[in-house]
Amino acid sequence: LTYPCDKLTNVTPSILSKTTCRLYLQPYHPISILRNHIESHFDKFHYFNSFSPVVTTVQNFDELGFPADHPGRSTSDSYYINNSIMLRTHTSAHQRQAFQTGTEKFLISADVYRRDEIDTCHYPVFHQMEGAQIFSINKAVEEITYDMQKTASQQNHFINTYDKTAISSTNPVQPCHPVEAVNATISHLKYSLNELVRKLFIDEQNLQVRWVDAYFPFTSPSWEMEIFYQEKWLEVCGCGVINQDILNNAGQPDKIGWAFGLGLERIAMVLFNIPDIRLFWSKDPRFINQFTSNEIIKFKPFSKYPSCIKDLSFWMNNDKEHEFHITNFCEIVRDIAEDLVEDVKLIDDFKHPKTKKRSLCFRINYRSMD
Repeated sequence: LTYPCDKLTNVTPSILSKTTCRLYLQPYHPISILRNHIESHFDKFHYFNSFSPVVTTVQNFDELGFPADHPGRSTSDSYYINNSIMLRTHTSAHQRQAFQTGTEKFLISADVYRRDEIDTCHYPVFHQMEGAQIFSINKAVEEITYDMQKTASQQNHFINTYDKTAISSTNPVQPCHPVEAVNATISHLKYSLNELVRKLFIDEQNLQVRWVDAYFPFTSPSWEMEIFYQEKWLEVCGCGVINQDILNNAGQPDKIGWAFGLGLERIAMVLFNIPDIRLFWSKDPRFINQFTSNEIIKFKPFSKYPSCIKDLSFWMNNDKEHEFHITNFCEIVRDIAEDLVEDVKLIDDFKHPKTKKRSLCFRINYRSMD
């Protein structure tokens, strides 16, 4: 399909070339292996793995309750084909489609696209898995109690879990929801995700997981789940109680439920010990041939190349219409250097005392992963 371009068009040929790769469906790829592991945990769920990455702005934002001034709508954050068509920024863009099929629990796996800065943990294309389960709003406590008893874990593996979250005015229950049903739904959500992490990281020693309060336009209350990796906390999952308007518009007005969105790369980097997100896109056989279908195998580095640092500085113009944003600069770097760049950091921001002109200096770290 071809689409007309307009002033919002900012998707590049290199990004469009990724839309047909579907790493999450390649049997021997770590992203696909992880997807299979998660699907095996949620084995009674329906799986949607073939939604198109091209969506409308209505699907990506409006149906999910994003306000008109939300920063995620910015062209510095999202890839637009034109003012009404874009590349999805999250799997939640397909939530309504999935609920309209009538299924009460599902997983959606897909590639998603966001303009981002360049470092070892960020890439403009990554993979998410959306999960959701709904219950009768009038029988939620009974249904959830039965479901949790039926699926009670038999595992003895312990993980360090920190959870000091609480319902508050900044992370509230939706007024239309009975408190008992909400509490049961929250318990089921956190139980389901804790059990998933327990299963995925059964061989990891001293794994630390924490829950923190969060905000998403399409859930309330909302949380993020983080994993401690390489001396820092990495967000791997956002979740919460589904905004009732979404269920109402999908023909499920008498339901209440939860939804989550997992970042597959973040989890795979920990499980497979992959140090740089660029490696997932490598076509080098020394990377691809290390992995076997349905097995978690630790990655063994093969590149011996050191980093190569180049500093680049330039004067800024004062054009308000074309205001500078770091993701625009990173997009240029990616177009030219592709995956040779490991990270880009702003190291100096100078304003001339007389002319008032502003200069930025960026440090570009080149390091081949192959």
